[in-house]
Amino acid sequence: MNRALQAAIFDWDGVVIDSSQHHEESWERLAKETGLTLPPDHFKKGFGMKNEVIIPKLLQWTDEPKAIRELSLRKEALYREVVVDWGIEALPGVKELLQALIEAGIPRVIGSSTHRENISTALSLLGFQDAFTAITTAEDVSHGKPDPEVFLKCAEKAGADPKSCVVFEDALVGIEAGHRAGMKVVAVATTNDSERISHADRTVHRLTEIDIDQLERLFSNG
Repeated sequence: MNRALQAAIFDWDGVVIDSSQHHEESWERLAKETGLTLPPDHFKKGFGMKNEVIIPKLLQWTDEPKAIRELSLRKEALYREVVVDWGIEALPGVKELLQALIEAGIPRVIGSSTHRENISTALSLLGFQDAFTAITTAEDVSHGKPDPEVFLKCAEKAGADPKSCVVFEDALVGIEAGHRAGMKVVAVATTNDSERISHADRTVHRLTEIDIDQLERLFSNG
């Protein structure tokens, strides 16, 4: 069957899993460990951004590249410790939608600003090692969201036309990146309320609210 939808691209945090508390805890542990200060609302403001932007620009901890990299890697190591300690679960509807996409032969690609080792750790804990066709992470791109680079690379890995891809996102910078890539965007109201993300092509509270036929109709609606 020929489908308008050629690939489904999933952001990771806030779409496949809700690890916001895990990430926030890892920043808190890093600040405590280093004696650095976290400004109010830092986590909400930086959600979806690369550490290489958060550390110098949002937190204003340092502008020195080596120090930024060291802080970033330590933060992610702390995050993985939290994930193993606390455990992690897939968000409602994720497993079912992935299975439907697999059965329909539609490639499934992760496009995330997080680090590859974080995703690999969680995939193993979830038993999702074979659920995705390809992964594009922070290590694969030069420009973080809202730049569309991560999603364009996902489309390339899937062998798909960007205009025939749908992106599942929860962050404002991710929605912008998806639209800048020329893709349809389904926004999931996990990190932001539905009103803030209503400019997406479709807004849901959980992935149980959407199926492949509904995704196909996003393309027939122009």
